[in-house]
Amino acid sequence: MNSQPLVVVLGFSTAVMLAGWLVERRRRNPAIADLLWAACISAAALYLGVAADGSLMSRLLVAMMGGIGGFRLFMHLLQRMLVDSTDMRARADANGARMFARFVGKAVSATLFAVPLYVAAENPHDQATLWTWLAAAVYSIGLAGETYADIQLAAFRDQPRNVARTCRSGLWRYSRHPNYFFAFVHWCSYALLAVGLPWTVWSLTLIAPVATAAIAFRRIPAIEAEALRRRGDGYLAYQDATSAFVPLLPKGWPKDADTFAWYTPPLPRERVNSGRHSTPIPGARITPNPSSRLPSSELTGPATPKPARPLAGREERAPRVAAGEAGE
Repeated sequence: MNSQPLVVVLGFSTAVMLAGWLVERRRRNPAIADLLWAACISAAALYLGVAADGSLMSRLLVAMMGGIGGFRLFMHLLQRMLVDSTDMRARADANGARMFARFVGKAVSATLFAVPLYVAAENPHDQATLWTWLAAAVYSIGLAGETYADIQLAAFRDQPRNVARTCRSGLWRYSRHPNYFFAFVHWCSYALLAVGLPWTVWSLTLIAPVATAAIAFRRIPAIEAEALRRRGDGYLAYQDATSAFVPLLPKGWPKDADTFAWYTPPLPRERVNSGRHSTPIPGARITPNPSSRLPSSELTGPATPKPARPLAGREERAPRVAAGEAGE
């Protein structure tokens, strides 16, 4: 297997990350590293789909699967970075050397994750097999699970009432970190797509799933320590009832609705009739006629005088003559 395409990926990723490091020094936003990492993965999949020597079907599948997966992650991270930019800047590391090492490490990481893409694209089989269909199914489950978990968490955090609360709906009811689990499933699909290659080559496809699981188990303790600090006993109960990684039925299922009940809508307020009526103009009010607020005794008075006779019965007056127009 020719290693030249991977060298190109490493050079491209390094250039992108160095440019991102320069931007980060100005913007003070470390989330740029993860954002560019996802962009490098998507670009590497498209490039390896062209540069690999496998069958057309294998190269097209890798380009499509890796390109879509990387682009989805890029858009999700971009949206999160724009929303949480203030918090990211507050956590930015002032140590320039440490941040430089972080960006360079991301370039190496993108290259390592590109290895399974390259191996799968080198598969010479040009006919779909059972392993091909299984790889497509596993990829679809992984990508859909990642997307669904990220959408659920983003929608939960968008509600101001959910501050200091824990998302326990949807996939987050069965796993405390479903996004990491389905990312692991997603990367397993390339190992299935490469079935048929020699063992020594095929084993390289395990780099991405193993690295994904290792990253998840390294980050989970820090994430949950921060969640415990912010949410207290609520998150502690969530830890006790919910699996950390693999989605499993929570304790008490299916009668666990009361355990996960975290929000009760307030009772509707009783409407008071104040004599005012709302209008389509916000803030404007129509009050009753001022005369209706007078005592009933003051409402009785002399009637309005009527004309003595109708207008039609009045005598015609002489036409008015303008000054200076009178005859002699």
